[in-house]
Amino acid sequence: MKAIAVEREGDRPVVVERERPTLTAGEALVRTLRVGVDGTDHDVIAGTHGSPPGGADHFVLGHEAVGVVEEAGETRFSPGDVVVPTVRRPPGESNEYFERGEPDMAPSGTYHERGILGEHGFMAEYFTSPEEFLVRIPDSIADVGFLVEPLSVAEKAIDLAYASRSSFDWAPESALVLGNGGLGLLTLALLDDAYDYDRLYCLGRRDRPDPTIDIIEDLGATYVDSRETPVDAVAAEHEPMDLVFEATGYAKHAFETIEALAPNGVGALLGVPEPWEFEVDGGRLHRELVLQNKALVGSVNSNVRHFAAAAEALPSLPAEFLDVLVTGVYDLDDFEAAFEDDDTTIKTAVQFSSYEERR
Repeated sequence: MKAIAVEREGDRPVVVERERPTLTAGEALVRTLRVGVDGTDHDVIAGTHGSPPGGADHFVLGHEAVGVVEEAGETRFSPGDVVVPTVRRPPGESNEYFERGEPDMAPSGTYHERGILGEHGFMAEYFTSPEEFLVRIPDSIADVGFLVEPLSVAEKAIDLAYASRSSFDWAPESALVLGNGGLGLLTLALLDDAYDYDRLYCLGRRDRPDPTIDIIEDLGATYVDSRETPVDAVAAEHEPMDLVFEATGYAKHAFETIEALAPNGVGALLGVPEPWEFEVDGGRLHRELVLQNKALVGSVNSNVRHFAAAAEALPSLPAEFLDVLVTGVYDLDDFEAAFEDDDTTIKTAVQFSSYEERR
């Protein structure tokens, strides 16, 4: 079968030939439909994040997948079920985090991540997975099922944010999303549709005309240009925010978020910055957190529960939003285009087969 991988010492994705996987006990064989491309894939290709399986001469990419069960084996699934796989796997033997169903809370060194760290990804014509790492999704969202994984990451971060406010009656009305990439826009749509925020803002660094700004405003949100209004000035320029969702990986935003929050507000940090030393007024920020009951939470990955929540939320997002969010789906013959990045690219995917082929 064909797969898309980065070769050892390589710096670009290529098509490789691999053996079609065979089932082992407790697994299902999945025919891949589509696999999304995001910034993590570009980091893996560049060699700045993750690592391939030990001894492998290539690394199969892709962690945002959707497929159709081809062979169910001795699992709860049936052939034809549309499924999405979670990302983390135990590094050999299981551990307490996986046994509790909370691999997303496992510390570094206690997990692998398919297509990112230590295990091949899903960007191939077929993949296998233990049933506990597969989530069935409605047939109606098969074409956009690769968005379940990033949406699950947003669900997990929002879950943690709300949990941090659970000691009192928290009724958030305003939210600011930092980052107008695919994850930021999905989160903005999720907050608008499923969480029903009254006032939404999204921060970016793009000039008009721009498709992401159009999406933001079509969702009824306000676009904030960080070159004109930095994060720590948003409260004064617009309003203090009950929730800030950071998806930029820009280290200063973690500290500026404290300034942007309203009293009792919470910031959810998802970006993974490179090491960077700079000066902050630590005493002032500490004081602000304590006296104004503010909080910051860090979040990474997601578990089956968040995947299920994302699968439930995705069908209710506006169809016109999804149509403009996904700017390209490319067949294997033109897969390189899915990895190109310019001002018109928001979210892309590689297609290995179509949903109709199941019939």
